[in-house]
Amino acid sequence: MQVQDRPAAAGTNSGAPVGDKQKRDHQDEATAVLGLPSKKLRPPGVRSVGWALVQAARLHRARTGDRLAKLGLFAGQEQVVQALAAAGTMTMGDLAALLRVRPPTASKTVTRLAALGIVERRAESGDGRVVRVQLTEAGRAKAEAIERIQEEVEAELLDHLDKTDRRRLRKLLRKAARGLAEAAGASGQATEADSEIEAEDEAEAVAT
Repeated sequence: MQVQDRPAAAGTNSGAPVGDKQKRDHQDEATAVLGLPSKKLRPPGVRSVGWALVQAARLHRARTGDRLAKLGLFAGQEQVVQALAAAGTMTMGDLAALLRVRPPTASKTVTRLAALGIVERRAESGDGRVVRVQLTEAGRAKAEAIERIQEEVEAELLDHLDKTDRRRLRKLLRKAARGLAEAAGASGQATEADSEIEAEDEAEAVAT
């Protein structure tokens, strides 16, 4: 049986190639039928600084967290360990200020680390209201492992940035952090470490 050719739809040329717009229309229809996300769809706030910062921080935290889990730690706890490794001993107030968190938040983290045998707390001689925190021997071993982890993740984070971009990024993030800390009432001033880092960055920029 011979099959007759069907007439072309009105307004179309059956012998002409499909145009770019028609191709896109067909692709959009197929996407809708299959329930796939459209290429045109973009997350809300994707052009905001906050969105980019959250995405980078989330990925950084995930990469760090995977490695910290092998040490029996959660992401965020390593900052306390690193701070104590550098300072030797700190009051709870100084620790909270350095980490730009409220004292109760720092206290909770220290309590968890103390339960793991990583830190120990001692009342200040002559003033029991002042509590000092320091690493245990096990904590110092953790600090060395954490430093290696941070170096690995830092290399991944900055892989596509040159030295100038890295200095600029550090400076901008410190400024942003200070603004948020002031808004949250966690810390209203730059720490001494911030000033030292900024001076080092300026000296490095002049040298290069």
